[in-house]
Amino acid sequence: MDALEIARWQFGITTVYHFMMVPLTIGLGLVVAVIQTLWYRTGKPEYLRMTKFWGKLFLINFIMGVATGIVQEFQFGMAWSEYSRFVGDVFGAPLALEALLAFFVESTFLGLWIFGWKQLKRGVHLACLWIAVIGSVFSAYFIIVANSWMQHPVGVEMVDGRPVMTDAWAVFTNNTALVAVPHTLFGALGVAGAFLLGIAWYHLWRRRHDGIDVIGADGRLVAGEANIPGRDKGDYTVWIRSLRIGAVVAMISFAGTALTGDLQGKLMFEQQPMKMAAAEAACHDGTGFSVLSVGNLGAKNCDDIVAVIEVPGILSFLAKGDFTTEVKGVNSLLGEYKEKYGTHLPDNPLYGDRAGQEIQYVPVMEVTYWGFRMMIGFGGVAALAALIALWVTRKGVVPGSKWLMRLAVFGILAPFGANAAGWIFTEMGRQPFVVAPNPDMNGIDQVFMFTAAAVSPGVSAGELMTSLVVLTAIYAVLLVVEVKLLVKYVRGGVASAMPELAHTKGEDRDKDDDGAPGPDKADDVLAFAY
Repeated sequence: MDALEIARWQFGITTVYHFMMVPLTIGLGLVVAVIQTLWYRTGKPEYLRMTKFWGKLFLINFIMGVATGIVQEFQFGMAWSEYSRFVGDVFGAPLALEALLAFFVESTFLGLWIFGWKQLKRGVHLACLWIAVIGSVFSAYFIIVANSWMQHPVGVEMVDGRPVMTDAWAVFTNNTALVAVPHTLFGALGVAGAFLLGIAWYHLWRRRHDGIDVIGADGRLVAGEANIPGRDKGDYTVWIRSLRIGAVVAMISFAGTALTGDLQGKLMFEQQPMKMAAAEAACHDGTGFSVLSVGNLGAKNCDDIVAVIEVPGILSFLAKGDFTTEVKGVNSLLGEYKEKYGTHLPDNPLYGDRAGQEIQYVPVMEVTYWGFRMMIGFGGVAALAALIALWVTRKGVVPGSKWLMRLAVFGILAPFGANAAGWIFTEMGRQPFVVAPNPDMNGIDQVFMFTAAAVSPGVSAGELMTSLVVLTAIYAVLLVVEVKLLVKYVRGGVASAMPELAHTKGEDRDKDDDGAPGPDKADDVLAFAY
């Protein structure tokens, strides 16, 4: 067993798992804030119902994200102490701001939102949610600033073999971060859009299946009512508006991720050319984009990779914005990397048994090549599904097909897959560096760190394997808990987040004593919170 490989597996599993919750928290939080704003401005009860239902799911996901994210902090010191020593002077500022500023603002004002439905004025209550959501965005920004410095180190100078921050402004305005932040936010909105679309489709289908809603002679839906709390005409309005909002959000997010992704790709061609060459299976210099390439699994070089389908000029456009500029391939870059950073790991105790080993500058091409395409493919599928959903439901009706309903529900996973594939590609494509060298000609390219030197020297492979097994098991249990909670409240519909609907009947169920739309006085806020 190799301690480095086990440590990488552990960090990869826990981070990808945690990141499955991050985009839903950010994206759904923004959507819920907009919906509550619509309720505040219009007073329409359906927006209150939407706020409470989607807000309930948002809270479940938020707390699970917090629980799983704590582990990341400890891994830096326990499994990656050498890495922490190397980047500590730079990472201290963004990570401290994330924890002490963004997260505390986020959690404090989210608490006020949860328990302030009756205690706070509506405008103040709405402001609390917006502040919490903006806090989550800033939290993501600070984390991405730290990650982007690993991708493109700036604003530092080397002192005694360690980078020391000399320009905080350069670190916080790193062009890598300024492109990655909107790309991540658009990706989060894509997750939220598909989430709304899939769940709303399920409820609209179920209303038809249960005979509550029927199709009129003109092909339009006639909403009905059932003698069940929450399943009235207002319930139909909740789901059809949620579906269409989700579809619009999904399409906008795909356009945003495509535009920011193009900018991000162009930066990667400049800052990490080997990563992008491997992502395109571009073994030789040229302009052609590989639609399909094949090769042996686990290949360490380009010798057996064959481009089956290739489109001339597209690779140049992705890298340089034109169709003629020749882009360096893996074989050309490999020589440059060996000349600049050496052919073998230094003979240094820091590298342990790996000292003197040949450096593999080409990342795992199956991961970079297919990860890049899965990121784009899953995102495109989600956007296409959203467009189809908007067209199909233009008369307010979802098809009665059970299989289409299941497809819409499982479609929720597509943007999750796109987000996960994108991050796996970004991180694994950086190998063999944990801090990638900056190819800028300003003399800063000595700031880099091989992953082989980052792992804690005092931690054994057996200890890491134990923690890997334990953490994976705990996370598996947490996954079951989250899925069961989400499924429970999704199936329960609006009434699961608004038990007050069972206390009154008719239009007054969504109104205060003064007749204004709002939470019923019989509502116990703890029912919403827990």
